[in-house]
Amino acid sequence: MSFIHLNLHTEYSLVDGLIKIDELAATAEKMNIPAIAVTEKSNVFSAVKFYRAMHSRGIKPVVGAEINLITEKKDEFYNILLLCQHIDGYKNLSKLITKSYIEGQHLGNPLVHVDWLEKYNEGLIALDCAENGFLNKSFINDDASICEKKIEKWSRIFPRRLYIELQRIGKDNQDVLINNIIVNSNKYNIPLVATNNVRFLDKLSYEAHEARVCINQSYTLDDPRRPRLYTSDQYLRTAEEMEILFSDIPESITNTTMIAQRCNIEFTLGENFLPYFPVEQHETQDQRLINDSKNKLEKILSDSNIINENTVDQYYSRLQKELDVIISMGFSGYFLIVADFIYWAKNNGIPVGPGRGSGAGSLVAYALDITELDPIKYDLLFERFLNSERVSLPDFDVDFCMERRDDVINYVSGKYGNDRVSQIITFGTMAAKAVVRDTGRVLGFPYGFVDQIAKLIPFDLAKPMTLDRALSEDKALKKRYKTEDDVKLLIDLAKKLEGITRNAGRHAGGVVIAPDSLFNYMPLYCEQTSQTIVTQFDMGDVENIGLVKFDFLGLRTLTIIDWALKDINRIRKKENKEVLNIRKLELDDSLTYQLIQSTNTTAVFQLESDGMKQLIKRLKPDKFDDLIALVALFRPGPLQSGMVDDFIERKSGAAIRYMHDDLEHVLKPTYGIILYQEQVMQIAQLLAGYTLGSADLLRRAMGKKKEEEMAAQREIFTEGCVSRGIDKNQSTKIFDVMEKFAGYGFNKSHSAAYALVAYRTAWLKAHYPAAFMAA
Repeated sequence: MSFIHLNLHTEYSLVDGLIKIDELAATAEKMNIPAIAVTEKSNVFSAVKFYRAMHSRGIKPVVGAEINLITEKKDEFYNILLLCQHIDGYKNLSKLITKSYIEGQHLGNPLVHVDWLEKYNEGLIALDCAENGFLNKSFINDDASICEKKIEKWSRIFPRRLYIELQRIGKDNQDVLINNIIVNSNKYNIPLVATNNVRFLDKLSYEAHEARVCINQSYTLDDPRRPRLYTSDQYLRTAEEMEILFSDIPESITNTTMIAQRCNIEFTLGENFLPYFPVEQHETQDQRLINDSKNKLEKILSDSNIINENTVDQYYSRLQKELDVIISMGFSGYFLIVADFIYWAKNNGIPVGPGRGSGAGSLVAYALDITELDPIKYDLLFERFLNSERVSLPDFDVDFCMERRDDVINYVSGKYGNDRVSQIITFGTMAAKAVVRDTGRVLGFPYGFVDQIAKLIPFDLAKPMTLDRALSEDKALKKRYKTEDDVKLLIDLAKKLEGITRNAGRHAGGVVIAPDSLFNYMPLYCEQTSQTIVTQFDMGDVENIGLVKFDFLGLRTLTIIDWALKDINRIRKKENKEVLNIRKLELDDSLTYQLIQSTNTTAVFQLESDGMKQLIKRLKPDKFDDLIALVALFRPGPLQSGMVDDFIERKSGAAIRYMHDDLEHVLKPTYGIILYQEQVMQIAQLLAGYTLGSADLLRRAMGKKKEEEMAAQREIFTEGCVSRGIDKNQSTKIFDVMEKFAGYGFNKSHSAAYALVAYRTAWLKAHYPAAFMAA
């Protein structure tokens, strides 16, 4: 096979591509394609997904992009394909694309100035685009002397790396253009390359592609005024089709293979690139973490009046164990960075949440004031956050005051360098209801008709609805689909567009900090109307290439607490009372629990919805453990499984039976119910001899419900129990119960941290209702 596709847009070109990466990879494998390129429009959004998908199938990925090129005239730009020969070429492409968004945007188009190519061309192969190429336009519009100067310049920028693209895709005046290109190619000795400018996988997808373009351009499909920019021939032709199509110019086919052979980019996947926290010359990051953790824990224990020797030993033993894991995994700098920006935020009057997610289970995090909840006191597990037996990057989710979250991000950018810090991109997709409405509009159907159909699509908060699911679940929709031609046309076309990437946005909290310039890993992106710069890789791909994500989340409740405290402390100052410190509240205040039990919880964090109020009435929380349980119980799984009813009955006095006597210590706080993921881990440790690290792997396996993995874990668990004197039948029953409840289990660390925020807001409302509600 001698032809390789070198010009192809996927759905990540956002406007003019319909191809999904996984479908492209599967199709390429079926067609025995040895190599293929993806060249998105002014981006590399899909590069890592494309690279991984092709590598997994033994297909060579060629990474590139189609960029807009300008000279002196800003209103006139050209198109050029740039393909990466190696990682240095990719870095140069990354710099060019980044500059086009940050410095070169004009009328909504990211533009690369031709002079930038003088500096950033190494490792890039250039294909002057067939229809709107810089050289092709020059062949048509310029006299010979000007044309020769341009070719001389381009040949100098891309020595032996410059080609001219040819396309035969059924466009008007195509043959005239090709003849002109061939003449000048021979005249100036610039080699030719055949492409098919691919936008969809097969010819049948042309209508869906046009519908996508019309959605973006706000036209209907039958509008005679709409630009017809594409043809039905722009599909993934076979090599044989392309060879026949260009049989009169065979070198244009052969050159595609030669170019693919020259492009050998290798992404480094599976290796982590951690940012460095600056420390004094005489110390290392590890030493700094050890010293800070131990010194600050000592102060915490002293302030808490914890003097019992056994208890103190428990804290220091746990701290050392965590430090050993953190240091062995190379994450000291990560902890120091998080502790530093949280310290800066608090020092600058920016409210920070007491914790979020599994990070609240770390004693090191508690010592460093990353979190505010004692993990030993509340039986939270470090291994749920960081597991030495499953190497993965740590992930602290940190809540900040909504109003000043960006101040913290700006601090981090200033400290580590603007070129090393960025927020992370996210992509919106065409979801079921929206795609039906959009498709109906481009088909020209009446609004009322389309609205009727869209409203028949069920809403599911827990799991995104699809059109196939809607057809199976809604009888009225299914009936109309089977009996009405227009409904069938609408749904069938919408299904072809469903799930397609629609737009780029900003992740709610994700921020990446790189050890060196981000351009070395990926380009950056921003809208012309926005000052917010984001990565071109989404959160998953940022992690796939080994960069560390930090979550800076905005939580309005923290702003409310801050406003309320400022008002309260103004009053207390006038009354000569000490400043109210929300962190020093006792968690057993009777007035607070009275307010919660009364369900006067409007504006109380996590406790104000009607459903939650109904649960509070039944459960009657009277201690902090109950609040932790409330957060975990108020979810569809527990509510629908009967777990909530059992919990309430046992709390109200029903008999509690433990499957094994040793489980009382683990399950007593939840009345014998396995409510938390951490309890699954503790049971495995206690009864079957798992380490907490391997118990975390068991927890994950139960969550995924993979049969082979579960069978292996069942055997390990049973053997472990039997070796500790537990009957095999009993151990099997215990495993079955664990497996059942693991699907509903919630992260206790997160529940506890958010229960603390809930308690603080309830306390403020109970003791200072006017100030709290005003805030």
